[in-house]
Amino acid sequence: MRNKRFFIVLAGALLFGLLAAVSVSRYLSSAQAYSKDLNRVVVAKVAIPVGTKIIPEQVMVVQFPKESTPDGAFQLPEKLTGRVAVTNIAAREPVTESRLAPEGTAGGLSAVIPEGYRAMTVKVDDVVGISGFIMPGTLVDVVVVIDPGDRGSQDPISKIVLQNIKVLANGQNIDKPENQRDVNSVKAVTLQVTPEQAEKLALASSEGKLQLVMRNSIDQGDEQTNGVNKRGLLNGEHAAPAPDPGSLKSEQPKPAKPVARRVAYMQPEAKPAAAPSPQAPRFSVEMIEGAKKRNVDFP
Repeated sequence: MRNKRFFIVLAGALLFGLLAAVSVSRYLSSAQAYSKDLNRVVVAKVAIPVGTKIIPEQVMVVQFPKESTPDGAFQLPEKLTGRVAVTNIAAREPVTESRLAPEGTAGGLSAVIPEGYRAMTVKVDDVVGISGFIMPGTLVDVVVVIDPGDRGSQDPISKIVLQNIKVLANGQNIDKPENQRDVNSVKAVTLQVTPEQAEKLALASSEGKLQLVMRNSIDQGDEQTNGVNKRGLLNGEHAAPAPDPGSLKSEQPKPAKPVARRVAYMQPEAKPAAAPSPQAPRFSVEMIEGAKKRNVDFP
């Protein structure tokens, strides 16, 4: 009886041991297969601000599945040393080629200027700078108030001269400042313009007064206006329904078309014509003279 129990316990131990060995073998084989599907990817260890050169202490290597590996990722952190970030890279985010400036690019503002564009700085105040709301990356239009200089008209005119201009920096910041006090102390804004736009901006800033108008970041439309002078300003404006915050142009209510107003002037009321007074009856006598007839009235 004891031998029988012993053999039962022994058989159970062997069975459980075999099951454990098979489970461990399957786990190791699946882990090995999973490790074969992983790639080494360099990610940011800390947040990397735009325009800064990457140093080895800012990056690390992690394992990424091959299906999830982003295009342009790096496997060796040594290849990133000295490269300049053209966008903000958050911690644990992969560092890809599209987020970096070409090799040999110097750090700072020049690294974020696209090819064919220029950076130009204009003076601003609380009004022109929209009370500190203009941040790097904001899109603005440039309005100038200028005297056209025509002999026939001495009134100044307000006109949008540049549209959809990207703000590269406000003051010395090429990134959004963490301290709100730094925003209010900004005295200059750097804009990203083409060479032709730089010429217009230089002339506008020297001949007139500039005003920046903020755009929605997804609004890339071109709006052509005729400008306005004092006479057009005093003509007034029709009220339009206020759109919802951040709404697209197709979602905004269309303003009602102006309706011509007719002014009714009070005219004097026409008096009814007086009824003709009845005439007294007259007597008529028919007279025959030869072959002619005629009537003769008597009062």
